[in-house]
Amino acid sequence: MNKKQSRLFALWATGLAALLFAVLTVDSHRQFDTLTHGDKITAEVTRGKDVWHHNNCINCHTLFGEGAYYAPDLTKITKLRGEAYLTAYMKDPSKFYDENRHRRLMPRQNLSDADIKALYAFLDWVSNVDNQGWPPRPILVTGATFPGSAGGVGQEPPAARPVSGTEDPIALGEQVFRGGASPACVACHSVAPGVNMAGPSLAGVSARAQQLLASGQYKGQAKDVPGYLHESIMTPSAHIVPGAMYSANGTSFMPATYGTSLSTAQIDQLVAYLSSLK
Repeated sequence: MNKKQSRLFALWATGLAALLFAVLTVDSHRQFDTLTHGDKITAEVTRGKDVWHHNNCINCHTLFGEGAYYAPDLTKITKLRGEAYLTAYMKDPSKFYDENRHRRLMPRQNLSDADIKALYAFLDWVSNVDNQGWPPRPILVTGATFPGSAGGVGQEPPAARPVSGTEDPIALGEQVFRGGASPACVACHSVAPGVNMAGPSLAGVSARAQQLLASGQYKGQAKDVPGYLHESIMTPSAHIVPGAMYSANGTSFMPATYGTSLSTAQIDQLVAYLSSLK
């Protein structure tokens, strides 16, 4: 290839690259409203964005991988935590974590109820943006390095019990617990004794359920341990576990959506697994 041919090749390659870039840019802008649910940007969502920036949340947290990486990525936080939990958390984070034990340094921002509601609306809008898997490995919400929880960054998650040829329901239930649910149960619960996260440790939950049913303090409708565990999954507010960090105003922070996000078989498998935690 002589100099003239090399020059022409460079010009054509540059032109084609520029044209491709322009086409991709136009196509991206064409899809932005659909991918971001632009029609869902309400005045409250906009106010929540202003609350986010005014309180410098990005100095610690990230959205879509952008931020300080000091605290968890919040891109999908409302998919992992319900409104009741996030509202109570933003009111007073100190009720949820001990800073000396858990090294949580979330400050109390003294947000008004209106600002908290708007901030939740903004984070919920962010959670529903089709980010096409970005960031590829967001910082885990909680329990990343706690024993009995999902593996943290750079760690392999705990191995699930192998499924037998007969498809053992306990093994299948453990798979649901570790990732088959949405959100996964391990996002909030550990199975290690004493390791309380957003939800209480489920180590020995079957034995504790038996004691609760016999104590006379139980407020739900279940008659036995499997029934209690099933009720806890389907209608978590039927019986409130004592402790300010697990409920507010008689409503459990446990999502009440598993009845629609899980099949009947998956719920039965999850109950079988939890029943085995004695």
